[in-house]
Amino acid sequence: MTSQAVFTPPPNARARLLHTSRGDFAVVDSPVAPGVEPKGTVLMLPGFTGSKEDFTLLHEPLAGRGYRVVAVDGRGQFESDGPEEDESAYAQAELARDVLAQAESVGTPVHLLGHSLGGQIARAAVLLDRSPFRSLTLVASGPAQISDSQQQRVKLLRDALDVMGMAEVWEAILAMGPPEEVGGPARGIGGMAQLRRRWLGNKPAQLRATGHQLCTEPNRVAELAAVSLPLHVLSGAHDDTWPVTLLDGMAIRLRARRTVIPGAEHSPNTDQPLPTARALADFWDGIHPGEGQ
Repeated sequence: MTSQAVFTPPPNARARLLHTSRGDFAVVDSPVAPGVEPKGTVLMLPGFTGSKEDFTLLHEPLAGRGYRVVAVDGRGQFESDGPEEDESAYAQAELARDVLAQAESVGTPVHLLGHSLGGQIARAAVLLDRSPFRSLTLVASGPAQISDSQQQRVKLLRDALDVMGMAEVWEAILAMGPPEEVGGPARGIGGMAQLRRRWLGNKPAQLRATGHQLCTEPNRVAELAAVSLPLHVLSGAHDDTWPVTLLDGMAIRLRARRTVIPGAEHSPNTDQPLPTARALADFWDGIHPGEGQ
């Protein structure tokens, strides 16, 4: 897998602004492949320091299975605008309301998917209002706060943001080696120049606020288990951010479909995109008409 291939826009995809009642959000929107019967629409939320480009290699295989894919930059992520310093704008409830507005603008009902931090925001959106969604897939996204080792890395990042500019922090990240939650999901996407451009597009307040959320997120599995919605927990075979055994247990409590992608770590969407796309489409194909409505 080459970095150039990863960053190439998906066939027939359109990069555009999604206009919603809560503002505009940058998206990559891929239609169903020509000649394929449409089966549904998927809204994809990226993880911490991630972006819509993290899902680039999922678009084409999912379009071939009949699914329109809309991958979004959240408020203050990469190409979506947001306040530079007002952390209250990035409270989880606010980001969850953004997701509800995005789903409405895309056209409900949608299959909702969130990677890592995006999974916890997706969960919060479903707990606010599950009606816009046909299903929820949590990709490498655990029941509560991230692991102790990753909390330490995120704390280092948040401390650095308090005293350095974004360009200086980027250089510091490179010097220590990008950890899973700080750089792993971006692995291989477009080369270092593109990664730097994406990093500089993030709003510092967004990173501080969502980094704090990752380190303090409560366990809301019981709440989600009470929601009548088809659920899917998907991960790689190894994960330093939430141990795979923890994700196994969460899936059991949720009575969710469980998929482990061999050869993948915290970002199966970039590590092993074709098996990941196949597992996602198989899950959505198995949802009976009217189920989750």
